[in-house]
Amino acid sequence: MSAIDVKDLTVAYHKKPVLMDVAFSTPKGKLMGIVGPNGAGKSTLIKAVLGLIPKASGNVKILGEGYSPKNKKVGYVPQRGSVDWDFPTNALDVVLMGRYGHVGWFKRPSKKDVEIALDCLDKVGMKEYSDRQISQLSGGQQQRVFLARALAQDAEVYFMDEPFVGVDAATEKAIIALLNELKEAGKTVLVVHHDLQTVKEYFDWLLLLNKKTIAVGPTEEVFTSELLQKTYGGKLTFLDQSTIVTQ
Repeated sequence: MSAIDVKDLTVAYHKKPVLMDVAFSTPKGKLMGIVGPNGAGKSTLIKAVLGLIPKASGNVKILGEGYSPKNKKVGYVPQRGSVDWDFPTNALDVVLMGRYGHVGWFKRPSKKDVEIALDCLDKVGMKEYSDRQISQLSGGQQQRVFLARALAQDAEVYFMDEPFVGVDAATEKAIIALLNELKEAGKTVLVVHHDLQTVKEYFDWLLLLNKKTIAVGPTEEVFTSELLQKTYGGKLTFLDQSTIVTQ
């Protein structure tokens, strides 16, 4: 059984297709990158899979079942820019939101839940900021808090929408180390990613997307100049094997 199976997924805004017949399968325990040009539908794909936006057609299964927002086995880290960081709450409370699937929305978190939340903050280097209002945190710190919230959920499959955007090098290094820990623990992680220079270093499974599936599979097989040019419409320049420039 695959962790994620998507078949014939189409999404349209105002009757204009944004994604067309997207199909891919992700084995369990993979750290998968979703790569494509701006406007390719990468974020839209994640939102459609999670039921956050309506699908025009298609079928989605996560761990062999149709997805429900109540599914405790699925965690989601949205783009940082889509979050209201002025909401009056502190870092610990944000992470405790990840425990609601275990606790229930109308019950108070237990001492154990608080300990788990603090441990997750510690894993991302944010425990000392647990009482800090999220509006007072830097962009990288905010991203770490949202990652801690996903960890607190203790999911089997994680979807992360551009977690490296707007963070410093130290935060990016900490995030990828944590994602690798999740993979080693048998979790499956899907990451919308924009930096082609780090794709081969970060991901062992890859989806090339440009409104439709261009290619999907092991990174060493999919991350080729031919398939990248097909994905980006010829708007790439390969300076050498490790340097790619988008035009």
